Parts: sequence; C-alpha cells; structure tokens
Amino acid sequence: MPATNASPRWPIPASLLATAALVALFAAIEPAWPLAAVLLVPWLWALDRARSWRGVAAQGLAMTVLFTAAVFWWFAIGIGQFTGVGTGLATAALLLGAPLLQPQILVFALVRHAVGRAHGPLLRALAGAAAWVATEALWPKLLGDTLGHGLQPADALRQAADLGGATGLTVVVLLTNEAIAQAIARRRDGLRAWGLPLAFGTAMLAAVAGYGAWRLAALRVPPAAEPAVLRVAMVQASLTDYEARRREQGAYAVVREVLDTHFGLSASALRDHGADVLLWSETVYPTTFGQPRSEDGAAFDAEIQGFVDAMGVPLVFGTYERDTLGEYNAAVFLEPGRGRLGSYRKTHPFPLTEHVPEWLDGPALRSALPWTGGWRAGDGARVLPLRSADGREVNVLPLICLDDVHP
Repeated sequence: MPATNASPRWPIPASLLATAALVALFAAIEPAWPLAAVLLVPWLWALDRARSWRGVAAQGLAMTVLFTAAVFWWFAIGIGQFTGVGTGLATAALLLGAPLLQPQILVFALVRHAVGRAHGPLLRALAGAAAWVATEALWPKLLGDTLGHGLQPADALRQAADLGGATGLTVVVLLTNEAIAQAIARRRDGLRAWGLPLAFGTAMLAAVAGYGAWRLAALRVPPAAEPAVLRVAMVQASLTDYEARRREQGAYAVVREVLDTHFGLSASALRDHGADVLLWSETVYPTTFGQPRSEDGAAFDAEIQGFVDAMGVPLVFGTYERDTLGEYNAAVFLEPGRGRLGSYRKTHPFPLTEHVPEWLDGPALRSALPWTGGWRAGDGARVLPLRSADGREVNVLPLICLDDVHP
C-alpha cells in the first residue's frame, strides 16, 4: 500500500503546478529531457493523498487543463489567428476542451486510485501506465501526442522505440516517475523500503539506455554502398493570411506576390547553397495547379513549370487539387523538362478547419463557424521519387501537417 503517514509539506495545488511547470520545460527545451524521470512526481505525491474518488477526479481534471496549457499554449495562438476570434477566446476554448484533448490523464488518475486501494504500489503503477497508453490508443487524440515524444533528444533512450514505439517510451517515463515517487514516499522507512523502487527505476532506465547504446553502435557500421543524398532547400516566405491580402489587393496580386517571393528565395537557395531539390510549404499556391480556373491561373501554372525548367531542379509545393468528389489539400511534384511527375493528397485534413464529416456539416455549422473548410481526405500514402539533375534519386513519402501524426 502507498505510504500516506507523512504529513504534507506543501499544498496539493502547488504539487499540480510543480508538475505543470516541469512538463512545460520538458516540452519546450530539448536539453530538459532528463526531467522525464521526475516531471509527474509532485502530482503523484498529491494523488497518493487523495482520499476520495471526487478528489482524484478533481485532480485529474485539473491536470488535464494544466498539462494542456503548459504544452499546447501555442495551439491556442494558431486557433485564434486562423479563426479570427483572438488568442484569449481561443485559449479559453482550448482549456475548456482539455479533458477531451488529454483524457489519458484523468483515466490514469482514476485507474491508479482504484488499483491502489486493493493492491500494492507495483500493480498500481503498472495499471496506471496501462490505462494511460490504452486511452491514448483508443481515443482519437487530435495531435497524436504522448509523453514518449519528449525523449526524442535522448539519443540512447529513444532507440527503444524500435521495440514499442513512442508508446513504449511513455510507459518507461510513467514507471520511472512511479518508482521515484515511491522511493521518496518511503524515504523514512529504511533502506530496503526506498531502495527497492529506486533500484527498479534505475534498472529499467539502464536496460533502455543499454539497448540504445547497442543500437547506436550497430547503426554506425558503414553501409555497403553510399546512399543517394539530395540537398533540399525548404522555402518559407512568411506570407500569411491570404484571405485578408486577397480582399485588400485582389486575387491576381496575391498570387503574383506569392510566386515572385518564392521564385526569388528559391533562386537564392540554388545559387548560394547548392540545393538539389526545392520544397515550398503547404497550400503555398492558393489555387488548383493543373486545373486552372481562369486564363491567369493557366499562365501562373505555366510560369511555375517554366521556373523549374530554368532552374534545372525538381520542385515539391503545396497546392490544391479537385475531382468530381471535391477539392483536396495536395503536394505536387514537378521535374525540369518532364513536367508533373505526380501528386499526393493530404490523408488527414485537420478537423473543422479543413474538413467536416458529412453527418455534422450543414448550413447551421457553416453559419456558426464561417472559417470551416471543405477539403476531402486523400486516399492514403504514396511514394514518389525525387531526382537530381545528375541522376541521383531518393524515394520519398510526402506527409502534410497532421499526416505526420498518423505516419
């Protein structure tokens, strides 16, 4: 059973805020990845002192809000800018929806409490970790995030994703926190009482790090042949709010500005950095390439291909496509002298901002949320080749925005 005989040293709200602060540092600063071992410890201390289901549920709900604020504050800024409602209202909506965005935190707290009432700390820790990752697997999390992603900067530890993906790394983080929290709770009960959980946590980390060291050594073995390598220039012109620009300047002027800016930056990338491939960002060309809606659109299409021919390197850029079913967010591959190689349609359009399910769509929704998009989902992954002027070739799988959450 968990130790609860020690008198509280600080208020429970302070423990929740401490975990939120550690999580914020863990998410924002790459060198802070060692905090993974202790970031939940203050909150676990508070959970162990909750006597009722109501108290545990209250802590779980509070932590969903604090966690969302600590990790996804930037998302509220993006929502506010995209919808035009402002950062304040968008932040309020984000925090109100926190239990839906991070439900694993509430489920973890409740399951951990239920098992802890009847079993020892080991089963409680295992049940809590299982509840956390099972909820993430079963619930359609908007951004596909999990604690294990925070170990990406840890070269040795992240190699264990070979065995269990980011989910496996999340389990390691949760169990390590449980072990350290248990050692602290039993610190006055003798060496065996606090040393056993600490040894368990240390052994688990050592095993994961040992596997990572072995994998890294194997990866350093020189390949049988030098792989094909292409130098990609990613061009981001920071031209935003196309709709506002279109209202002020007109559609033609906006597209003209977008293309001229990207042509200039791309030429600089080729001239100054020796790029083999050009990459422009998502929906950078704000119309349907290859399916022009006007004579001006056809002229712009031809101008892009002419630029690719003149530069002598392939270009991958974000645009739109349409067919009899509707319109798609797409990436088009152009090659010099060959024209359009192929395209990829975004498989996972962002809910509400890009796509609305048919059962939810309608005049009432469009009236309430005028910024809601109408793109359709693409038909899945597609591998396309990128070829340099000197004949090197690399096969690539395009991912657009939310696609990389479901690779």
